[in-house]
Amino acid sequence: MQAEEYTRRGKELVDYIGQYLTEIRSRRVLPDVQPGFLRTLLPSSAPCEPEPWENILQDVENIIMPGVVHWQSPHMHAYFPALNSWPSLLGDMLADAINCLGFTWASSPACTELEMCVMDWLCKALGLPDHFLHHHPDSRGGGILQSTVSECTLVALLAARKDKILQMKSSDSTEMLSDSLTDTDESILNSRLIAYASDQAHSSVEKAGLISLVKIRFLETDEKFSLRGETLQRAIQEDRRRGLLPVMLCATLGSTGVCSFDCLAELGPICAREGLWLHVDAAYAGSALLCPELRYFLSGMEFADSFVFNPSKWMMVHFDCTAFWVKDKFKLQQTFSVDPLYLRHDNSGATDFMHWQIPLSRRFRSLKLWFVMRSFGLNNLQAHIRHGVEMAKLFESLVRSDSNFQIPAERHLGLVVFCLVGGNALTQELLRRLTQSGTMFLIPAAVGTKLIIRFTVTSQFTQPEDIHRDWSIIQRTAAELMKPGFGTRPLSLSLSTDTEASEDEQETLWQEQEAEKLGDRLTEGRMRLEPMIDKHLVRQGQRRATRSMSCSAELPPTRPDSTLNLREAPPPGALAQIPESPVPTEGRRGQKRLLKFHSVPSLWQCAMQQMYRPLHWSTSRASYFTCCTLTQK
Repeated sequence: MQAEEYTRRGKELVDYIGQYLTEIRSRRVLPDVQPGFLRTLLPSSAPCEPEPWENILQDVENIIMPGVVHWQSPHMHAYFPALNSWPSLLGDMLADAINCLGFTWASSPACTELEMCVMDWLCKALGLPDHFLHHHPDSRGGGILQSTVSECTLVALLAARKDKILQMKSSDSTEMLSDSLTDTDESILNSRLIAYASDQAHSSVEKAGLISLVKIRFLETDEKFSLRGETLQRAIQEDRRRGLLPVMLCATLGSTGVCSFDCLAELGPICAREGLWLHVDAAYAGSALLCPELRYFLSGMEFADSFVFNPSKWMMVHFDCTAFWVKDKFKLQQTFSVDPLYLRHDNSGATDFMHWQIPLSRRFRSLKLWFVMRSFGLNNLQAHIRHGVEMAKLFESLVRSDSNFQIPAERHLGLVVFCLVGGNALTQELLRRLTQSGTMFLIPAAVGTKLIIRFTVTSQFTQPEDIHRDWSIIQRTAAELMKPGFGTRPLSLSLSTDTEASEDEQETLWQEQEAEKLGDRLTEGRMRLEPMIDKHLVRQGQRRATRSMSCSAELPPTRPDSTLNLREAPPPGALAQIPESPVPTEGRRGQKRLLKFHSVPSLWQCAMQQMYRPLHWSTSRASYFTCCTLTQK
């Protein structure tokens, strides 16, 4: 393809994209395909000769689109938003053409400097503290665009870990400890660190702990699913008595399960007093800070050492684009700085973002953010956020008007959670039928042992008519399930919103084969299924607590010690039990076992360490629940 054809084909593709997004309501939200569907539709090897562009674009529609989940659809209510916009798409088109790798200022000065300016714009627009600004006389911090919030959580934990270890090895810090740690290996010090998050925290917090080998303790939240200061203070005191050193708190603003908010006003002062790095995860809710009236959860932000949110979620800057600010950029640089000769340049005082992150290379992400902020302006971005909240309020009012449903957690921003009053089995069956219909995409979560369905307003195209249409389908499906003899006639929904269809018309929606398969599922079967779901929800939180607290090099004792006091510190010198070399009498099998045990903890090791050193770890009461098909025997 040459420049002339590129221009022509580019216009064709822009037209195709425009038609796709403007007519997206007509597409089935969730594809009706099975794993491996694409393999049979494609050749087993790449073509040796070029193919016509017409054939390639036609295959996009015929082969790719049938397997796509349409995230921009007004009927996409799973997860949180992942929006795009016309200016954002144009911004990335230009960034892809430039294709610079902005790892240092010298590698592309405009890439670095535009990012610094736009991050300051965004910081001010959200009402964040001045210590996050690049260009402020009293600031040592600044912002950077990363790929995901998950990456930024790991970056924050690694920076907090490095800073705490340096403190532990300094002369001032060793005065507080019984032994000098100046010459202690950092891996030994790492084993004593512990970080905290609420039981509502995203799974990326657990993953960050597994990667960094820092223990993560998930703390119980209150009746509004908010982590409070008293709970954090008590955990810190307990862990210090056990010989552990608290290093970081990951506070959540807008949790994944129910969009709850940790109490920063209480947590911030405790973190400052106890020397914990306070990292604030506002992946979804951060965009709402554009609206001053929605900043009610921001009190205490002045104590934050880092803050992260996704413009790629609700702000219509498409993935990937994650805004990450730190109070002290030098703590990032001391964690990630490397200085090979081939990356040095004459302007050594300039900002080199490669020292702020894990990877070396980085994309020109700031272009699309710049395009969006300039093309919409703050007033229109605020109107977009407010519209999403109003659509969620509309859906909430519809749910509350039907006595078959309940809302077990308070609505925040654009997320409403609901369930059927008949219990988990009915709610699961409702979700299954809605998902199979393809008319909308919803996912489950859990509040304690209660299965709930998340309904998030995700699309900028959503109108009241879309909300009423989706509610009509949900309500009609639920009414069918609530009839006596539930499960004898599974419902396959049409796209019609006419709730007054005749009985004969409704009859055509039932799939006879599925009806025969599930015809024996009666009320007693539903009662049998209920505890299975509840048990899975409880185990999910227990498993996370076990895995996250296992990041230790300590060996378990040879047998359980029933006399172990829960408030005892770990026995000194436990690390010394690790042999310098494998025991020769065990042979290769013993060497393999030792190698596995002293590297990354396995699930068995996690369970063993939790068994022998029991602690009061809470389980998640409002979290994602993987919805799998449960069969009765």
